Amino acid sequence: MQSLDPQNGKNFWKKNSKSVPGSMRAVYGAMHPPITRSPNDYHLTRRPREGPPHPLTGGQQIMSSPRKESTQKKPEPSDSFQDYQESVNDAWDCGDDEFCVISDVKISNRMVQSAALSVINSHRSGQMPTSNLAELHQQIQPSIAPTEAPAVEVTTYPPVNNIHSSAGVLPCMPAIEGVLPLSRLDPSAAVIHRTPVISTSGNERDMVKQEKFLELISSNSTNLMELRKLSWSGIAPPVRAVTWRLLNGYLPANAERREDTLKRKREEYWSFVKQYYDTRHEDIYQDTFRQIHIDIPRMSPLVPLFQQTIVQEMFERILYIWAIRHPASGYVQGINDLVTPFFIVFLHEVVPREEKLDTYDVELIAEEDRAVVEADSFWCMSKLLDGIQDNYTFAQPGIQTKVQQLGELMKRIDVSLHQHLERHEIDYLQFSFRWFNNLLMREMPLGCTVRLWDTLHAEPDGFSHFVLYVCAAFLKYFSQHLMAQRDFQGLMLLLQNLPTSSWSDSEISLLVAEAFRLKYMFADAPNHLQASKK
Repeated sequence: MQSLDPQNGKNFWKKNSKSVPGSMRAVYGAMHPPITRSPNDYHLTRRPREGPPHPLTGGQQIMSSPRKESTQKKPEPSDSFQDYQESVNDAWDCGDDEFCVISDVKISNRMVQSAALSVINSHRSGQMPTSNLAELHQQIQPSIAPTEAPAVEVTTYPPVNNIHSSAGVLPCMPAIEGVLPLSRLDPSAAVIHRTPVISTSGNERDMVKQEKFLELISSNSTNLMELRKLSWSGIAPPVRAVTWRLLNGYLPANAERREDTLKRKREEYWSFVKQYYDTRHEDIYQDTFRQIHIDIPRMSPLVPLFQQTIVQEMFERILYIWAIRHPASGYVQGINDLVTPFFIVFLHEVVPREEKLDTYDVELIAEEDRAVVEADSFWCMSKLLDGIQDNYTFAQPGIQTKVQQLGELMKRIDVSLHQHLERHEIDYLQFSFRWFNNLLMREMPLGCTVRLWDTLHAEPDGFSHFVLYVCAAFLKYFSQHLMAQRDFQGLMLLLQNLPTSSWSDSEISLLVAEAFRLKYMFADAPNHLQASKK
């Protein structure tokens, strides 16, 4: 075991492991984890409900690792591949992705065709098997009256000193015992309630906070440490775009250098477009562009903004230029989602305040403003990916490591849930791979993602390290309801469809508060719980 200085946050309780063999090369379609099971005991990992499904993994990179022998009871024969695929409501996507090879044996074409035909017939007849999913969500009824959840504001940046209080939690954080409140969960989860992409509030408290942001941002040399402290509990929407640019490292802290830097970087991006974009149909690059072109319409399909042709063309340019300039990873499915929060925040800067952002016609925006939004989204996404690029290189070792660490962390913070998942042969790779690949974007509304990214930008190494504790807190949030599921199908359906559609900033504040507590309890003391039992 290793534990390093919590100030830099790197390599905490990370086991020494050999590097993943193989040379770096472009990876296409890694929305789902590499398969490690044989065809006989493999269970379908469902694609997020808002986009068209993948046949199996959509990925070309297959990790071969020996499966640990389990002494637990094997699942009943009814938990078969065919039974599970009939309980999910996805149609197979023909021709979009490559089939993977499992242990050098291809999935039977007859099995694939049979499963696809069964699901397609269900959709045609209108008799989709939704009862199982509806029944699961009915079980997640709030244990208290569905009133407003208390807003949690972390008004000061969490201190490093004096971590533990007599109550066992951080003195500056809310006391969170057991399962977090579920007062805002939507029990039906069948109807998606559209919430504002970026919420705005004009109360006095928010106005005071906005003034503090403006004071820091407008100074000759912005104090980034103070800006992080102020941003941790959420950034005021009118100043979010500038704050993200500063915290992302795209905009200099020195006010005198900002205008020249922005002008130079924006011109540089458009020079890349002029130089590279016309090569997208060449033989060497056409597979990359084809995959990008397929994935773009799948982004946030419930938000009309992203179905506009002009918006999809902007995303195609951003992703293609990034892929060409980063050959070690190339384009990987999931990277397209990472552009979305930046695009939304920078678009909010140029859209009239009285207009609804999720339905606004982007063609009404001046061409030069659209060029600014596109260029800034490209550079900020590039800055973010520079810190987590090992998530998207060959075999995606960064995500593999995070999945392993999540399992180790859950073993310490919720051993009952960890054993429950193991007992029903649920591998963390089956559900949390997507969490790390998309930074939880597919698990919650877009507005909540924007609020979460306020904290991830403010937290040192937020996207590369703190996100691990956010995922652990996210899984722990639903612990009681996962424990209530008694078979593989029930667990996987719930894990792939966690009812967060009605979440707001209040739930995200609770989530990051719990993640912060977990970080400072476990990041520098990986074995203290085990030691206390001896």
